[in-house]
Order: sequence, then C-alpha cells, then structure tokens
Amino acid sequence: MKKGAKIAVGVVAATLAAAGVAFGGYWHHNMHWYDEYERNLEKAGAVEKQYTLPSGSVINYGEVENDNPPLLLIHGQMSIWQDYAPVLPELSEKWHIYAIDVYGHGESSHDENLYYIDVNGNDIIRFIDEVIGRPTVVAGHSNGAITAAYVAANGGENIAAAILEDPPIFSTGGEGWEESFAYLDTYKPLHDYDRSDHSRCWEAYYLEHCYWGQLFMKNAMPGLANYAQHYHDSHPGEAVKIGFLPYNVWYVFEYAKKYDFAYGEHFYDLSWNHGLTHEEILKAIKIPCLYIHAKENVAPNGVYLCAASREQAERAVSYIGSNHCRLIETDNSEHVIHTFHKDFYIDAVNSMHPSEVSG
Repeated sequence: MKKGAKIAVGVVAATLAAAGVAFGGYWHHNMHWYDEYERNLEKAGAVEKQYTLPSGSVINYGEVENDNPPLLLIHGQMSIWQDYAPVLPELSEKWHIYAIDVYGHGESSHDENLYYIDVNGNDIIRFIDEVIGRPTVVAGHSNGAITAAYVAANGGENIAAAILEDPPIFSTGGEGWEESFAYLDTYKPLHDYDRSDHSRCWEAYYLEHCYWGQLFMKNAMPGLANYAQHYHDSHPGEAVKIGFLPYNVWYVFEYAKKYDFAYGEHFYDLSWNHGLTHEEILKAIKIPCLYIHAKENVAPNGVYLCAASREQAERAVSYIGSNHCRLIETDNSEHVIHTFHKDFYIDAVNSMHPSEVSG
C-alpha cells in the first residue's frame, strides 16, 4: 500500500474511533441522566418525608433543611418532586426547600377524588400552615404553576409570594383547548391510550401518537415506537430508555411509572378546574408574583408549540395587576425552565427572596 493511502486509512480509522467514543459517551449520558439528579439531591441534602392529613391523604415531599426562608416547589404534569434536583443545591444556599409530589404523582396519594385544583390546592395550603408554619414563597411549574396561583390567591398570611413557571394558562381552562399543544401532545394521547387495548406499552403508544413526532419526524416515529416496545418487553418493570435520543425527549418516562393516568383525564375533560376560571384565580392574587414565560413558538400550521402565547402571559399578568406581578421571558420555548435554563431560573427565584422583595 502506498504511503498516502496508508495515511488516509489511518485518518479514517482514527475518525471512526473518535466518533465511536463520542457516541458512546453520548449514549452513556442519556442512559444515566438520573445519576446527576441523585448527586444533586445528595449534595443538597434533600430528605424525602411524608405528611398525612386528617383526611388520610398523604403529601410526599423532599426537604432541604436550613435556617433560610421557606420555598415550596410544585412540579408539573407527569413529574415528581425530584425533577427539581438540578437546581436544589444552588437554591438551598438561600432557601429552606420543600418540594412536593402533587396528588396522583410519585408517592403522594393516588385517589381520583383529589385531582382538582382546589382540593389539592387547599391541602397544600394546609401543608404550608401545619408543616412549614411561616410565610412561604410558592413556586410551581406548568400546571403546578396554576396550582401555585390558586395557593397564592387563597392561602392567607403564610403565602409570601408566588412564582409561576410557564403555566399553560387559559388553555387548560378551555381557551382553544383542543388546538393547544398540551392537548394534542399529552392529554389526547393519554386519554386514547387509557381507552385502548394496551397491547402496546404507554411509551410506544405515546411515540406513535405524540404531536411533536407527527410534526417533525413522522416517518421515524414507528421505528422509535417499536424500539420502545422492545425495551419495555426486555426490561420488565423498568422505565423505557432510548440512548440514541437526547434524554430530555423521553426522561418523563421515568416519572410515568408513578403517575395515575386518571389525573391526566381530569385535564382532558377540563374537570381539574372544578368550575373555577383561571381569570378569577389570577384576579384574587394580592401578593408579589413573578410570571416566568418561555418564549412563544408557533408551528407552520399555526399551533402554538408553547405552554402559553405571549398575549396569554401578558393577559395573566394584567389580571394579577402590574403592582403585584412582573413578567420575564426566556430566549426560547423550552418549557421546563428550571432544567434547561437553570441559571435564569435560580436568579428569578432568588429575586423573590424576602431580602430582595422587602429591599
């Protein structure tokens, strides 16, 4: 072989080897994404506890104890309190943290009679009064942000301020509901799966029917669904993992193991609101409030690929009142701001610290 050809073969071999190592690292990172969460939970010193109400209902929560002012975190749909792990070490430098599992999620009570904003919200208020027992800043993500708004409106003297992280405001109250991304990508697939013959696992069914997949990689979705089904069949009792896709595409599969699909049904039929309108909840908030909005994003077909439009976010703030609430926005539409915009989120939460608000 000529010298030039040998060099070329060597370069190709080295390139392939480097690519293999890089892909191996990428695969490992995706398959072991939760390892970093566990390290953050340990670093923060988070301890899992439970509070049982007189009714017998259980609120499961994580706590980072210290002498700082209390911050209560309320996760979003199909999540658990540990989803806040990426920001707990930094937040705990200024806050005594309580992060709860919403009813129907994680280790909190799974009882369909509890899956209403006022029922869960009133029990969270009781948790604040009896477990925390002092003025608390309440921060919620997604529909947890709407719950936080309810708590802010009805919680009394122990609610110091509220932080609303990208709530699906108004849409989950019925405004354009069946054309919203949340309905098309999450709640309709949940509803349809619950009424299917369950011949496919949830993960495979979701990948076949999720709205983002139909929009952006329709031809690839059947293959991804088959991969998910094979993984499910080969790893009974485990959450589906897909190493060749970014973990943020499928990491909620881990949380879905402890999720009651009946909770999603209450969003599908809008009964979660229990007769309350988002407008009346927002107008009843009379304490300092921060609305964190993920930037508006619209698909070519006109569907909003975001929790709320800019107009909806501004309208929500107007209902609360500019003297009580301010609006800030991220530079893209990543919905889980506390994960994908960590520094932005931490700065936003810390801006609502009693020392900052009073100052």
